[in-house]
Amino acid sequence: MPRSIYRPALLAAGLLVIPLAHGAVWTGKGELGALLARGNADATSADGKLDVAETSDDWKNAAHVAFLYGKNATFTTAQRIEAAWQTNYNFTPRMFVFGAFNGEDDRFSGFVYQTTYSTGLGYKFIDSASTKLTGTVGGGYRRMRPETLLRDPNGQVIGRIKGEATGDAVGSAGIDYLQQLTQTTKLTDKFLVQPGNSNTAAQNDFAVQVSISNRLALSVGYGLRYNSNPPLGAKTTDQLTTINLVYDIKETTASTK
Repeated sequence: MPRSIYRPALLAAGLLVIPLAHGAVWTGKGELGALLARGNADATSADGKLDVAETSDDWKNAAHVAFLYGKNATFTTAQRIEAAWQTNYNFTPRMFVFGAFNGEDDRFSGFVYQTTYSTGLGYKFIDSASTKLTGTVGGGYRRMRPETLLRDPNGQVIGRIKGEATGDAVGSAGIDYLQQLTQTTKLTDKFLVQPGNSNTAAQNDFAVQVSISNRLALSVGYGLRYNSNPPLGAKTTDQLTTINLVYDIKETTASTK
């Protein structure tokens, strides 16, 4: 693992270890997908996600970790790791206050890293057994470091010119939607935008999940990452389509015993 992704990887591990050490009961899911092609065309890709959440009285803690790796016959084409944490406190059955962290280290986005700390209010517009729709709005502080990507005629990155790290105030708005279509099929969509003076970052993850057993499911997803002002050599938008195997984590208790 390159040194550039140590920081968010260690942070993500720390975010998970701290609450797990207190014997919390967690639910969630893990996803994994891979592609290995050899012959006339060589390609390797892998992606994975872990989403877990713990609810206790009026408190909810949720953690997210994800990675993406891609390589063609001669060079690496994708390498990203991201981590997020959010704590909610309900002060009415539908309204809550939140504090959140999200960070990303993407070797091909034009940024060495982007990390944001935010807080604000959330509201559960729909909270039924089959449909859930939650919105959040707030603000926070972002720290990021851009880098200019130097590419050869084949598109391979042959050099990186790192810029100065900067920080600025950002807004934050998100939508989290879940719809249970049938007993075995559901769709989810998560959207987050964080506008700031130096860059507006947005991401959207849509997926359709079909259960194949009590704990296993197949998920087809489409993800989008957008930066309004990437450095020279990077595009504004990244798109990713995935087909992953999903494992449901149901009422898993972790403790230090």
